[in-house]
Amino acid sequence: MEPPAESLSSDQVDLHRWRTSHLDALDRAIHESLDHLVPWMPWASDPGRRQTADFLTGMLQKWETGEAYGYAITSDAELIGTCVLMRRIGEGGLEIGYWLHPARTGRGLVTMACTALVDQAFRLPGIDRIEIHHDAANHASGAVARRLGFTEVERVRAPEGPLAPGESGIDVIWRTTAEQWRTRQAAKTAARRSP
Repeated sequence: MEPPAESLSSDQVDLHRWRTSHLDALDRAIHESLDHLVPWMPWASDPGRRQTADFLTGMLQKWETGEAYGYAITSDAELIGTCVLMRRIGEGGLEIGYWLHPARTGRGLVTMACTALVDQAFRLPGIDRIEIHHDAANHASGAVARRLGFTEVERVRAPEGPLAPGESGIDVIWRTTAEQWRTRQAAKTAARRSP
C-alpha cells in the first residue's frame, strides 16, 4: 500500500514521520508529561530512554510494513506529542492514536494534528473509515473525537480490562467515513468564506 506523506501541516502544528533523531526531544516530552500520560498509557508507568528508542525503531519498521504510520507533533519547532494511524480495525479502516504535552493542551493543537492526519488517511487507497478508540474515563480523548466531528458508535468492555490506573475498562469507539469527513470539511470551508 502507498504510504502517507512523511510531513503534514495544519494551522499551528506540523507532523513529521518519526525518526531516530527525535529520541532526545521525545524522551524529554515523555518525562515532562508523565503525570498526564500514566493514567491512560500503560507504557508510561515505566518509561526509559531505551523504551523510547525501541518505540522509534518500532515506528520506523511499522511504517515500512504499512502496519502503522507514526508522527511527531511539533509546534514552533518544538516536539509536543505524537499521533499515529494504525491498521488494527480491519480492511478499509485506520485507527488514530494521539497524546499531547500537558503544557500545550487546551489550544486545539491535537485537533489540528488529527485533522491533518484524517485528511491524509482518506487520501490513501482503500480507506473508507477512521476510528478513535479510548477508555470511557478519558474525557479529553473523547472531546478530541467530538471536535473532529466523529460519531460515537459503540461502547464495549475492554477484553483485557483496565490496563492503566485511570481506565474504567470500557472502550468508546468513534468513527467517521470518508463521505462524512469530506462533507464536514466542505461545510467548515464554506462557513469560513461566508461574510
